[in-house]
Amino acid sequence: VSPITTSLELQVGLELAELMGFDKQQAFGHITSGGTIANIEALWMARNLKSIPKAIKQVRPDLVEGMSDRMLMNLSPQQALELLSRAEEQIEDIKRLSIRGKGVESDGIGKVVVPRTRHYSWDKMADVLGIGQDNLIAVDVTDHYRMDINDFTRKVQAAVGEGSPILAVIPVVGTTEEGAVDPVHEILAVREQFEAQGVSFYIHVDAAYGGYIRSLFTDREKGFLTLEDLGTSLREKHIIMDSHQYPSESVHSAFKAMSFVDSVTIDPHKLGYVPYQAGAVVFRDKRIRNAVSYFAPYVFEEKNQTQNPVLLGSFILEGSKSGAAAAAVWAAHQVVGLDMEGYGRIIGKSIDGAVKFYSRMVEQKDIHAGGKVYHMVPLVRPDTNIVVYAVNRNGNRSLQLMNNLNRAIKDKLQYTPGNLTHKYDFVVSSTSLTRQEYGNAPLDFLKRLGIPEREWDEVGEVFVLRSTFMSPFTTTDFADMDCVSLFFTCIQGLLQDVS
Repeated sequence: VSPITTSLELQVGLELAELMGFDKQQAFGHITSGGTIANIEALWMARNLKSIPKAIKQVRPDLVEGMSDRMLMNLSPQQALELLSRAEEQIEDIKRLSIRGKGVESDGIGKVVVPRTRHYSWDKMADVLGIGQDNLIAVDVTDHYRMDINDFTRKVQAAVGEGSPILAVIPVVGTTEEGAVDPVHEILAVREQFEAQGVSFYIHVDAAYGGYIRSLFTDREKGFLTLEDLGTSLREKHIIMDSHQYPSESVHSAFKAMSFVDSVTIDPHKLGYVPYQAGAVVFRDKRIRNAVSYFAPYVFEEKNQTQNPVLLGSFILEGSKSGAAAAAVWAAHQVVGLDMEGYGRIIGKSIDGAVKFYSRMVEQKDIHAGGKVYHMVPLVRPDTNIVVYAVNRNGNRSLQLMNNLNRAIKDKLQYTPGNLTHKYDFVVSSTSLTRQEYGNAPLDFLKRLGIPEREWDEVGEVFVLRSTFMSPFTTTDFADMDCVSLFFTCIQGLLQDVS
């Protein structure tokens, strides 16, 4: 039962909920073993909640009098929760008649809208939860690799026009490959527009990677800073150089808007720097537990102002899990702090290093090696602390040759099992941007690399290098060398070898 670490887990959940801008008195959150489980739980909650209003119609028709099935399937999450609260005494009958008891009907429960940059596990979730991968709608991304709000609006409108409800929309804050931040604020605005037409849906933010970055935007009182005040604070506290102009208005607005979504996944074992299996999921309204619980929360919370830790497993996805992870996250939060002076300073300095790396790439025109001239081009200005880039030889117009060059660089800078890590000055990761996943979003990137569009049409894949700046010391006085310049020297040496 581990009531002590479970109690710490629930405390951590509320701390993360507050970090996301949720009301601690109304929110609920807890630790999971990772981001995938956290995302599955959120979609599980959203799926069950979507089916609740139709079940209520069978048990308490007086509560939904005059409402068609289409109207019931398009209620907002808050409207569905209000109905469920009013029918609390019949909650077990309602759950039995919902998707939880009846299973997914042949006509499905609705569409799940995701960006093309989603983590692959979202396809897995559609399978596991019986939603079906055919019911995933993939939205195009812009040349900044953020969800394209125009394509998003068109595809939601098309689904609604065909009579299909939208189960959930999943913006990503910190995409796996590029670290991009989707425009959460614009997605919320689109939901408001559809709600005026009688159509609503659940919004879950997959911030497994980027969730802790929100601490950079908050002061000691957990207030979210305006863009102007944030810039002043970052400059005065020497966290991010003013010349780096971070964050952009879009990134700032997206993080601010997270307080209005329905749930968020955030991983302490990523930018929480906790070396344990530790994901987390937080919900803006704790009443959503009623959609999945195996005990009625209102029964066992009577005379208990927090939550009963012994019965936590009755309304979360996992049963047994590590108490050490909960204790580790709790300890990290107490020591570091979930604001600009704590995690914000650590993460902010890592972002400062990433933007410095990006800026140096933009400024450095040529790299001379082996009698040839090369140039290194960044994919986009980083939204977080991840920089994606590629190297090409001046004059080369073959995408395949460029891909081979970058694979050769990666082979020199990837960890090989059996070697000691301290033998490596730098370790990079890599990924491929394919037409199947990204559409034509990489075309501008290829143009800047000197690769013609016909090469993209023929090859359909660009292999890129990826550097994640986790260390806050890259650009501080603690650094005894210019790491960014050292990396460029390293690349020059590698190009000398592979040329």
